Amino acid sequence: MMPPIDAIPASLSLPPMSKVIAEMLVESVKMELPDVKTVRFKWPEGYEPDFKTGQFITVYWPHKAKYKRAYSLSSCSLDRGAYEVTVKRDGKMGTSVVDWLDTGDKMFVIPPTGRFLPVFDPPGKHLVCVAGGSGVTPFRGFVREATLRNLDTRITILYSVRQPKDIIFEQEFRALEAQNPRFKFHVTCTRVAPEDPWTGRRGRITPDWVKSFVDDPAHTVFYACGTNEMVEGVEHLVTHDLGLPKEQMKTEKWG
Repeated sequence: MMPPIDAIPASLSLPPMSKVIAEMLVESVKMELPDVKTVRFKWPEGYEPDFKTGQFITVYWPHKAKYKRAYSLSSCSLDRGAYEVTVKRDGKMGTSVVDWLDTGDKMFVIPPTGRFLPVFDPPGKHLVCVAGGSGVTPFRGFVREATLRNLDTRITILYSVRQPKDIIFEQEFRALEAQNPRFKFHVTCTRVAPEDPWTGRRGRITPDWVKSFVDDPAHTVFYACGTNEMVEGVEHLVTHDLGLPKEQMKTEKWG
């Protein structure tokens, strides 16, 4: 926390409020799945951050300042007034957020940072976004911004989950598909019983499946967010199979 105003020498200038750690009210929570919760942190008065879609914030409880956890923003930079993160019940922080954090609570929020950013310029880019499980959360922000700005950017999400019930943001992504003809949302399920009525793709994300969506490699930017194994597989596909430079690949590894 910052010291009181009267404790700061007059010769020192205060940083903009958006550049400092701020205590934020939990404006709302929404259970996306039984083990996944979206939390909306309301910006305090005068807080006007300059940040980019795809970045992450770091949060911590007021009474446990040493224990911090970073979460990708699931909102975009055009969503003003609050940050949204979508958290899976995992580890101490993820479990406490999903099971206990509620509307009216407060947490400290470290301002957004990170380089997992959508490349919207120049126009005509194709963003191929590969995700596993909760790795899909930052891509919600990508699609929201592209749709709100009516950009000439194609976005294809290739999403792997165990079962159909594990799909995060399914209704919202389908609604964005209907609104934005340049966005496509494809799901593959890895642990669906043979008798399950699921009519979509089954099995893991494979190099051939990813390559089937790439029609102009030079103007494609690849994103991968999820486990080390999945991300490294996409990295190998991009740099080895397609022979593209690393600059066309952006990753977020979650261990």
